[in-house]
Amino acid sequence: MLGVGTVVPQLMGEKLYGLSVKDLQRLENQLEMSLRGVRKKKDQILSEEIQELSRKGNFIHQENVELYEKVKLIEQENMELYRKAYGARDVSAANATGFAANHGFTVSRDVHGPIQLQLSPPAPQNSETAETATESR
Repeated sequence: MLGVGTVVPQLMGEKLYGLSVKDLQRLENQLEMSLRGVRKKKDQILSEEIQELSRKGNFIHQENVELYEKVKLIEQENMELYRKAYGARDVSAANATGFAANHGFTVSRDVHGPIQLQLSPPAPQNSETAETATESR
């Protein structure tokens, strides 16, 4: 029979001399049972982590969809303001090139991917556009 003081080193593979085949089989069974417990605990922890990351991923995706919708709404509101400020003659130009691109930012349209905003330098205004804007006020 194995003594308590010799069990730990034997579990580490040390001090195995003088053990009978039966003692070695018991030690092997004990190690296998311990290993099964460790693997089961590891699998449980990994499963919980995967579930948590999945929840976080779903939450972030939902936030991205909501933010995309907000950007879309703001872009529509900006287009309406643009129509009010510059009239119908400039709306077709804004629609052709994209309102956001004409006003210093761009928005990617991939709903399932990340939304990327990008600043660009302001476009130079010609004197006719500046005069029209002044007259509209």
